[in-house]
Amino acid sequence: MSVTLEIPADVLAALPIPEKEREGYLLLEIACGLYGRDVLSLGKAAELAGLSKIAFGQEIGRRDIARHYTEAELEADLAYARGE
Repeated sequence: MSVTLEIPADVLAALPIPEKEREGYLLLEIACGLYGRDVLSLGKAAELAGLSKIAFGQEIGRRDIARHYTEAELEADLAYARGE
């Protein structure tokens, strides 16, 4: 399933973004917004934005969007780092 958004031409024209970059720009904005509201995981938001997890993580860092990272994830990462 996919969703098509209808954005009025005058709204698109108001974006100070080159036409060929608009789709990617809008997808990134949506992905960052949904991730920031804890609606999408980092992986799914990165997928929506068309970026790797690392690149998306760097982007949310530039935007000062807090990374969603639970204590359970920290414990799992520490155990992995210890070779457990």
